[in-house]
Amino acid sequence: MIFMRYDSHRSSLIAIFLAFLRTGCFTFSGGLAMLPLIHREAVEKNRWLNEDELVDIISVSQSLPGVIALNVSVFIGYRVRGKAGAAAAVLGMTIPAVISIILIITTLFSLRGNVVVEKIFSGIVAGSCALILSAAYKVGKTAVIDIPSAVIAIVSFAGIICFGVHAAWAIVMGAAVGTVIYLVSRYTPPNIRNFKR
Repeated sequence: MIFMRYDSHRSSLIAIFLAFLRTGCFTFSGGLAMLPLIHREAVEKNRWLNEDELVDIISVSQSLPGVIALNVSVFIGYRVRGKAGAAAAVLGMTIPAVISIILIITTLFSLRGNVVVEKIFSGIVAGSCALILSAAYKVGKTAVIDIPSAVIAIVSFAGIICFGVHAAWAIVMGAAVGTVIYLVSRYTPPNIRNFKR
């Protein structure tokens, strides 16, 4: 379960704060680009949760209002140290953004049209695309595990890209289809399941 917490002695509030501060400092282009760094801090480095739990948190965070990276940080912080952990995670995640906005207001507006600045941001955008693809790959390995989940993923992707379906509707429909598949498999009589095999 997402809201079940580990032992609060496993990580300090400072460790949570620094983990999300690093994530906020070294990621550009929004929440999706932050997911690989969040994965590294929460799953690989600190072992606050496993791959499946992170996928669940990302799914819920994507369906809620607000920035996905901030939502994810709240869930993970709360998971580790409760309300104080959630506050530490949010603080660490938002400080770099606030500082960046202040710097943009005070300096970058005066550099609009500067060729060097434009090239720098072109490189940042390209690098951020790679981070987003990395996040998609890591989440996909855990989430797409059989034919039904692969079909849901492909149909959702096609609906969003080709037909302009809002991501929230794709999540709702995916959840509905997943629930139907589960109920059908659970309440199918054993003799029919054995026959299908």
